[in-house]
This record gives sequence, C-alpha cells and structure tokens, in this order.
Amino acid sequence: MNKLSLAVFNTQPPQLYFGGVERRILETGRILSSEFDFKVYSGTKAGFCEPITFDGITIIPCNSTDRVFPLDNWSFNRSLAGMADIIKANVYESHTVSAYGLQKALVKKGVNMPFLHTIHGVLADEYAQAQLRGGMSTRGRLTNFFMKKLAKIEKESAMNATLVVTVSKYSQEKILQFYGVDSRKIRIVPNGVDTEKFNPANNSLLVKERLRATNRQIVLFVGRLIPRKGLFYLVEAAKHIVKERSETLFVIVGEGPLKSHLIAEVEAGNLGNNFAFLGDVSESELPSVYGCADVFAFPSIQEGQGIALLEAQASGKPVVAFDITGVREAVVEKETGLLVKPDIVELAEAVLKLLSDDSLRQKMGERGRNFVRNNFTWDICAQRMRDVYLEVIN
Repeated sequence: MNKLSLAVFNTQPPQLYFGGVERRILETGRILSSEFDFKVYSGTKAGFCEPITFDGITIIPCNSTDRVFPLDNWSFNRSLAGMADIIKANVYESHTVSAYGLQKALVKKGVNMPFLHTIHGVLADEYAQAQLRGGMSTRGRLTNFFMKKLAKIEKESAMNATLVVTVSKYSQEKILQFYGVDSRKIRIVPNGVDTEKFNPANNSLLVKERLRATNRQIVLFVGRLIPRKGLFYLVEAAKHIVKERSETLFVIVGEGPLKSHLIAEVEAGNLGNNFAFLGDVSESELPSVYGCADVFAFPSIQEGQGIALLEAQASGKPVVAFDITGVREAVVEKETGLLVKPDIVELAEAVLKLLSDDSLRQKMGERGRNFVRNNFTWDICAQRMRDVYLEVIN
C-alpha cells in the first residue's frame, strides 16, 4: 500500500534552524514517516542548496534570498508559486505564511487538494502588541510595517485553507478575533518536546566549566533575540538581582537583530561579568545548557506557546515568565513556575525568590517535568497531527 504524501512548506530549512516551527516539522515527520511520505520544501538559506534525506524526511531546497524575514519569505513564495505543476501531494501544509504564493497558484489551476495552514504565533496579534508597546526604533517600525502586510496575507491564507492548525487556545482566540476564520475549521495541536533528550540527568559540568561558573547560580534564556522576547526586561531586572546576588550569571542562548543592542545595554549597566551571550548552540549541546540553569527566565511579551518553556520544564527547571498569552497554557502558576505581570521589579523579585530557595526550585522542577511528560511530548503532537491529516483527506 502506497503511503499518503505530505508536502510541507517552511521558509527556513528545518535541519539547519532550531526554532519551534522547525522542530515541530522534523519531529512530526520523523514519528510519522512510517505512515506518510514527508517532503519538506524550504528556502535556500544557510547554504542549503541540495536535496537531502533527514530522519526519513526528504528536504528540498527552493530558491530564496538568504536575507532576513520578510525578504526571504517573499522570494521563497515566488519560487513555490512557479512550482505549482511540480509539487504533488495528498495534503499541502504551510507553516507561518510560507506558501501563500503556491496556495493561490493551485487555486488558479483548479487543484482542489487539502491545504492546511499552521499558525504558530498570530502575526496580527504580534503587530497589535507592538503597536501597544510603542517606543519602537526606526528598524522596529519598519519591521512592524512588514508585519502588518504579512498579517493580511496570513488572514487570507487562513480563510482559504481547508483547515487551520494552531498551537494553543490563546492563538485560536486571536485567529478568531483578527482573522474571522470559522471556528469549526480550527484545530489545536500544541508543540512538544523530546523528554528523553531534555531531562534533569543531563551532565552540564562541561558547560559550567566553559562559562567559568561552577560555583555560580545561572539564570538561562533561550530564544530569538527579537523585540517580542522581552530581553530588555531581563537586562533591567538583572540590575536589581545582582545587587542581592552579585555572582548570578545570565546565560543568553540565541541570535537575532537585537544582539548588539542587548550587549551594549549590558555593558552600559556594568553587567559584563554577569552576562554570557552564547549565540545559537547545537541541538546536541542544548540539553546540557538547560542542565546548567538554576532558573529559566522567559520575559516574552507575546507568545503563541513558547517551546523553550517546555524544554526547560522537561529539563526539571523552574520557570519565571510573564503572565501573558500562550505562556499561561505552557506553565502552571506556582506549581511549575512563577508568572508575573510584565514589570521589571516583579520579574526580578520572582527570579530572586527562586534563586534563594533550593527546595522550591526542586519541587517546581519535578512538577514541571511531569506536566510536560503528560501533556507536551512530540509523540502526542505527532499523533494529533496524524488525526488532522486523515481528517482533511477524508
């Protein structure tokens, strides 16, 4: 019996980027590869230019610019639109407006195959949140201008999709609010985490030695260095934290356009000895980086779900995050972490509370791991996506 075929679209090559979207694509494909023929089409970024097979998934490069979003997205979509006669599948699945050009081309050609649109964070919501914050730089205003344009495209793609998949109840609410999609065609399938890879037993000694932090407490952040991740809150909170616990080390994992600005803020605040910017780290090293943390801080101000929250809790680490959006569904307040309003002082006090209480950190870490194992594994995610694939085909 031939496998059902899936054509999955994402601007970034999932084997070379390690965001939540990319991990979801790879993990779902790996788990379901025995039942489905997965072909992933991605942009020619980070040197990706030849088709490969990765964990049972075929990954195919489609011409795009290697520049930053949204230029890479637009060029990728132009390429896909030109491949409408070539790409054949039982189900088409687009992540984060990565195939709106193809979707339109298929409609024009009268191709009536199921098309899924997976929305991780609602772009219209991200735009609205940025407008409410205000105080944007010239670059920030330009980014938000493009965000507004892409949100309109995301709305159109969602309206035209057979089904819309999203990662949280919060994202579902925002899709209904901003895009007016029929609620009957929205399916919630949360992201997951590999609880075998991310676990409290990971040996972090080498990481701590490299950071020269064997006797220091570590506050960890993992994510893109972009405005909505709220890193400036953490830098300001650190100024309060080091007054009480001067040896605290803030480890920042990730890259992004704000990196140079954040480093400048750290230096201006005389916090150079309290911060370590590691950039992107490999998938093999990341579990050990989580393992070295005492507290995981996640000051994001808009989040569909937050896969890093799941990884931290699977690693047995207590979380401090803002009580906003999809974060509320990924952290259990006062059980697996502390949720506070978006405020520098409250963020600092919550981190200090956990740093000063070994027993509380241990209890929250244990509860967090159990919470993730019961609700947010990649196996759970993949099986729910399997149900969606079969539903949309039938």
